[in-house]
Amino acid sequence: MLMHHPYIVVQEPDSINQCVFHIGGVIQLETKAKVYYTDFHCKLGEGLPKKLTRLIKTAGMGEIDFDGKFVAIKMHFGELGNLGFLRPNYAKAVADFVKQHGGKPFLTDCNTMYPGSRKNAIEHLYCAWENGFTPLSVGCPVIIGDGLKGTDDIEVPVAGGEYVKNAKIGRAVMDADIFISLTHFKGHEMTGFGGAIKNIGMGCGSRAGKIEQHSSGLPRISERKCRGCRLCLKECANNGLVFDAEKKKMTIDTEHCVGCGRCVGACNFDAISFQNDHANEILNCRMAEYTKAVVDGRPQFHISLIMDVSPNCDCHSENDVPILPNIGMFASFDPLALDQACVDACLKAQPLPGSQLAKHLADPNFQDHHDHFKNSTPESEWRSCLDHAEKIGLGTREYELIFME
Repeated sequence: MLMHHPYIVVQEPDSINQCVFHIGGVIQLETKAKVYYTDFHCKLGEGLPKKLTRLIKTAGMGEIDFDGKFVAIKMHFGELGNLGFLRPNYAKAVADFVKQHGGKPFLTDCNTMYPGSRKNAIEHLYCAWENGFTPLSVGCPVIIGDGLKGTDDIEVPVAGGEYVKNAKIGRAVMDADIFISLTHFKGHEMTGFGGAIKNIGMGCGSRAGKIEQHSSGLPRISERKCRGCRLCLKECANNGLVFDAEKKKMTIDTEHCVGCGRCVGACNFDAISFQNDHANEILNCRMAEYTKAVVDGRPQFHISLIMDVSPNCDCHSENDVPILPNIGMFASFDPLALDQACVDACLKAQPLPGSQLAKHLADPNFQDHHDHFKNSTPESEWRSCLDHAEKIGLGTREYELIFME
């Protein structure tokens, strides 16, 4: 049953999903993407995985011809120590739906460019298994998209790309006939939030692709603020940081630094920032172009769950107190409309007490940006990603939100 949700304004759907505008006597049609949404309330006898199955069916995922096709389900398996990632139960619901429609699903992600438990396929698989993603628990294989060392990629042209002409995408991701993204929608220390575009664009890039997206600008370290704690050094995988033992200060090796920004998130004293004031914006644009390379020219579907909205990415080996309440599950054929709908829902929510966001807002000296993600991490920026995604034709930011009870 479809109905209006009491907290979100929903526009009534029509059969062709179009709005008619009369401009200069000429009728013009503007298409709005349909985004389906449901909350986390469950009826007796129906758990959340079943409700997710019902949502993706209602949203039309079953209209895709899965019969005999390889289906990549892109998701994040969570860094070891992090407990904010999506539970395997949700992945199983999606994989089972694909199998019921004759498809051959596999869960996938690509290796990381920083230290941790997912920088090569062996460690990545052990991490996925330890976090509960096994063929038994999710009902399909887990395949690391860019191979053993993160070098098994393929260059994919970006139609209309301004920053990237050929994206370096994990080969297994591109070998699939159909692409599905299953995203944990949360905050992010650089891109403001991690949604479908972040999950696809950054997540499907090989290690070389991730470096290309991050190499917009290099960080700088304030000698005055640096405490010499060396926490940032643990996050650098590219020899981009050098500790000056005499001064007991950290410095940047500009020859090796790739501008990934992991050190920025690791510093507790705000000693590290980016030299290029537009580095985050360029990262966002490249990320949108990588997403376009992944989804262009084949059937696609996208799912985002706004729950456990941690301030930082699931790539961290920890997850902080959620900054926002659990809101619901969203699904659409359009990844851009999906991200726009999710961020709109988040911006209408109330910050959770005790969270990083709430603490910032309680500080009388804090500048309120009237944006939950910007207020949570003031160094972050997210609007440029959605602006550029629309500009290059990834999708539309205009959507019709349809609530499923």
